[in-house]
Amino acid sequence: MPRYKLTLEYDGGPFAGWQRQDDVPTVQGVLEAAAEAINGAPVTAHSAGRTDAGVHALGQVAHLDLEKDFPTHTVRDALNQHMRPHPVAVLEAERVGEDFHARFSAKKRHYLYRLVDRRPPLTLDKGHVWRVPYRLDAEAMHQAAQVLVGQHDFTTFRDSQCQADSPVKTLEAISVSRVGAEIHLTCRAISFLHRQVRSMTGSLVEVGSGKWSARDLRAVLDAADRQRCGPVAPPDGLYLTKVDYEA
Repeated sequence: MPRYKLTLEYDGGPFAGWQRQDDVPTVQGVLEAAAEAINGAPVTAHSAGRTDAGVHALGQVAHLDLEKDFPTHTVRDALNQHMRPHPVAVLEAERVGEDFHARFSAKKRHYLYRLVDRRPPLTLDKGHVWRVPYRLDAEAMHQAAQVLVGQHDFTTFRDSQCQADSPVKTLEAISVSRVGAEIHLTCRAISFLHRQVRSMTGSLVEVGSGKWSARDLRAVLDAADRQRCGPVAPPDGLYLTKVDYEA
């Protein structure tokens, strides 16, 4: 059975996350229904990461096996046709070998978190960025964020429902910068704990507001205590932007 690697873009707002669930819309469910329509038989789609409800993607990667050998552009266009009007699009489809797995073959995952620090409510970007109604110090956030880089016990930033075997992860890079009217937090790692990025973002906003210092963030990390985490950022501003694989 031919295996296809898909690069996906989606608005997570209408979905209860990536993972298929009964009686609620999910990205996996929409993709699998579209794949079944062109395959003529049920299809299971595997992703690089199970994004939560409300989390978006600019470069999610999934793979699926079809019973027929279609041209890649046909797979892309047919899936997009059958997924309408859901806000999910296959940006690219390519043939890969049977040893490729969207999750287990991934080498790096990249995330972006978008914030805007303004008093007025959001209009055009509502649901796609976190509005913080007071001024944030992006530079202080960036400097403090560097204490998170490296291998650590990230229990403080781990959701209580996380199913990972260990809270120890290696954060390869994190950056906070002001981009026009927004503040962008970007980070990269092989893998992340459940809600780790949103938890780190919420704690860094405590730094940006002046409530915490970089030393406070270090103490919170070292405590390995979920109760010490700052408010968890909402899903609205989080995007899975890219997944790296070996060439």
